[in-house]
Amino acid sequence: MAAATACRLSAVCRQFQRVVKISSQIKTQYSSQSLVNYHSFLQRQNYDSFRFSRPLQCRLLHSSSSRWGLDEFFDLPENWGESNVKSGAPWTAKQLRAKSNEDLHKLWYVLLKEKNMLLTTEQEAKRQRVQMPSPERIKKIERSMRRLDTVVTEREDALRLLQTGQEKGRPGDWKRNIFGKTFWYRFREHPIPWYMNKIYKRKRFYTESFVATHTRLSLEKHLRRKMQREEREKEKQKKLSEMFPKKIAQA
Repeated sequence: MAAATACRLSAVCRQFQRVVKISSQIKTQYSSQSLVNYHSFLQRQNYDSFRFSRPLQCRLLHSSSSRWGLDEFFDLPENWGESNVKSGAPWTAKQLRAKSNEDLHKLWYVLLKEKNMLLTTEQEAKRQRVQMPSPERIKKIERSMRRLDTVVTEREDALRLLQTGQEKGRPGDWKRNIFGKTFWYRFREHPIPWYMNKIYKRKRFYTESFVATHTRLSLEKHLRRKMQREEREKEKQKKLSEMFPKKIAQA
């Protein structure tokens, strides 16, 4: 009787041990599977964040399409090998004054990209020792950018004059140096007063009395050179009229 009871008890213990072992295996498998899923979830989150956030940052930093790349430094493929490329007239100041500040800002970068492309084309033509197609486009771009800069400067001066009453960005005054030359001195801020500033004291904004004679001689020298240039120009025109009388008469 005792032996039968011991056998039954051992059988129950073996079944219980088997159940515990299976449950532990299932738990380990589930934990490992959950860990793998968690890592895959993190990777997917990082990929999604990289996928959806990185291009937005690139779009904020770049003004051109990412599909072109370095191709934008070269002209269009249909213009390769052509001797003449059609181009419009440069922007006039009247046209630029009619545009807003935002449009001028965008136009500046468009012209800058076009200038970089033309300079690259010019350098490539020099390397191949061939004629650049329509080299006058560079001058048109430079003329347009110069006029755009002038229009922006006019607006800044007008706004400054309206707000502060000063026409120039940094106020100044006409002063004379120790050699008697007049120049425009732009004011600037100093951390200490001018009468305590040793650097400012070294700037001598005055002219000694004995410099007046040398100033007069310098002015006479300038006027003498100007008269000599005018006389040389008259002699040149006279010789040209003697050599080509018909051309002068037609003109």
